[in-house]
Amino acid sequence: MALKVENLTVYYQTLRGDVHALEHATFQIADGEIMGLAGESGCGKTTLGHSLIVLFPPMKYIGGQVWLDNEELPIWDSERMNAYRFHKVSLIPQYAMNAMNPIRKIGKMIQELLESRKVDYKEVLPELKRRLDLVALPHDVLQMYPIELSGGMKQRMVMVISSLLNPSLLIADEITSALDVATQKAVAEMLVEFRDRQFVKSMIVITHDISILYQVADSILIMYAGVLAEKAPTQSIIESPRHPYTRLLISSLPEVGVRFADKRLSGIPGNPPLLLDPPIGCRFRDRCPLAFERCLEEPPFIEVAKDHYVACWREFENHA
Repeated sequence: MALKVENLTVYYQTLRGDVHALEHATFQIADGEIMGLAGESGCGKTTLGHSLIVLFPPMKYIGGQVWLDNEELPIWDSERMNAYRFHKVSLIPQYAMNAMNPIRKIGKMIQELLESRKVDYKEVLPELKRRLDLVALPHDVLQMYPIELSGGMKQRMVMVISSLLNPSLLIADEITSALDVATQKAVAEMLVEFRDRQFVKSMIVITHDISILYQVADSILIMYAGVLAEKAPTQSIIESPRHPYTRLLISSLPEVGVRFADKRLSGIPGNPPLLLDPPIGCRFRDRCPLAFERCLEEPPFIEVAKDHYVACWREFENHA
């Protein structure tokens, strides 16, 4: 098992109180697995991804444990986590096209990064050039400033940098959101190729775009209002979702070949709850068409079929 997370809870400190951004997250990712992470804006996707590598203020660790390759990660201690970043767990950040230092040539920036991790740049350079070839970037980019690259080139460059030390876990946060459709497809294919070539052992791909996950992910984890709603193999999530929120999320997607005049997209009524004071019980209760009295209790996130986990009292009744 590459990644194991148990009861991970992270809040954001604000002047109005703590925002309960992530609570009791428990899941696993197998060796070689690409897991997609999806849900509405503000559901906790980026919080979950970042908490596995860097807890920066105002993020606050509340509790839980994370193991990677059977070794516990000290995610609550930023200095101790330095030994794991890039080597064991790495991040392609949101807005990755602006992630590189604008006043450093790319090669110099990579050299400084590697030296900070006690890695010899000259030893890594042949592999760096081989990976530039793989993502169709000329070696000349190492002598360029980030501003000289197009958006797609910057995205591919950041992907190469983030995976250069062959981390066990790579977290890709919304890396296709600012790209045109053709470049999105190319970047998605590169993610799979990085896994297939064993540059990374496993991967978390965070996105709003479930169609991207359908192309690249082995499994999908759905989040809602800071908690886990459902996790299952990708085909199961798309074709037979079990959580009411997942069903509504999937039904809101357009279908290829279906015209708006023939079938209007159905949205999800209402709004997510404010996480400064989250509601008791199931957090989807007020928007759920299947809610009943027991939803005033918080549902556990349990396995209802092989590799299929759901947090829904109605589904538990059906399963029983």
